[in-house]
Amino acid sequence: MRVAVFSTKAYDRRFLEAANARFGHALSFFEARLDAQTAVLAEGHEAVCVFVNDRLDAEVLGALAEAGVRTVALRCAGYNNVDLRAAAALGIAVVRVPAYSPHAVAEFTVALLMALDRKIHRAWARVRENNFALDGLIGRNLHGRTVGVIGTGRIGALVAKAFRGGFGCEVLASDVARDPELEALGVRYVEPAELLRQVDIVTLHCPLTPETRHIVDAAAIAAAQPGLIVVNTSRGGLIDTAALIEGLKSRKIAGVALDVYEQEADLFFEDLSNEIIQDDVFQRLLTFPNVLVTGHQAFLTEEALDAIATTTLDSLARADAGEEMPLRLSLEAMHG
Repeated sequence: MRVAVFSTKAYDRRFLEAANARFGHALSFFEARLDAQTAVLAEGHEAVCVFVNDRLDAEVLGALAEAGVRTVALRCAGYNNVDLRAAAALGIAVVRVPAYSPHAVAEFTVALLMALDRKIHRAWARVRENNFALDGLIGRNLHGRTVGVIGTGRIGALVAKAFRGGFGCEVLASDVARDPELEALGVRYVEPAELLRQVDIVTLHCPLTPETRHIVDAAAIAAAQPGLIVVNTSRGGLIDTAALIEGLKSRKIAGVALDVYEQEADLFFEDLSNEIIQDDVFQRLLTFPNVLVTGHQAFLTEEALDAIATTTLDSLARADAGEEMPLRLSLEAMHG
């Protein structure tokens, strides 16, 4: 199958080419992000392979259909950037990678929280300047604290187990479907609003849907306990960033660890060190000493990249052979 791969970085190409030795697709790599202007690059290809910040709305999907594209392969789990209804109307199949390496994201979530909570990032910067003073670096134990996990799919379940079994935390969870294994470990399921009122730390692992958009907003922050720590390695749109900043300014929020940001499409995955960032909200967020931001790297392990490449290319091979694909997204997926 002829596949146009968008938003390509060196690591994408390395792992896709290695995995493609087993499949034999004709891969064309483009650094450009897919949008209405770049969709023309898909001309002559039967499929496109895209990532989290590529745009697949009705306009772009229409252009892809005219170019002969019949399959969209997401090399990620989330699909909030795809208009599934438009894809179905155009006869374009959409496949994704729902479980490339849940351990990669779960482990990064715990690492990000601990780096923030124990001020490791600030200590590292000090030591680089031969400053070994400990003032301002006091952290808190995780043991005995109450952690809230919103979304207990593959990633969220691993995070809940780590906090419950590994650190001895009290864990509250919220999800449309309860996990009996987590309940057997003592994890208690509650509604999101109740969870946010009770926990010391909240970590987000749910998909971005109209129902979950800004699940952490001004009202949720106002109802939360003072000193809340917020961690997000899922999707940026789960948090109202303006409300988050107000929570930091009022000291209601004691710390924030983010690997995603709701307006990240114009920032993440690019070297902008010589540029003037125009996003004033993001720049304000970075001024807080109790905020730690990384650039959407939670997935970035060798194991995850290999799994992403293999699953994506396998799905494309199945599509090319006319097989029914278990990872294909349907309209029902928007509500499931």
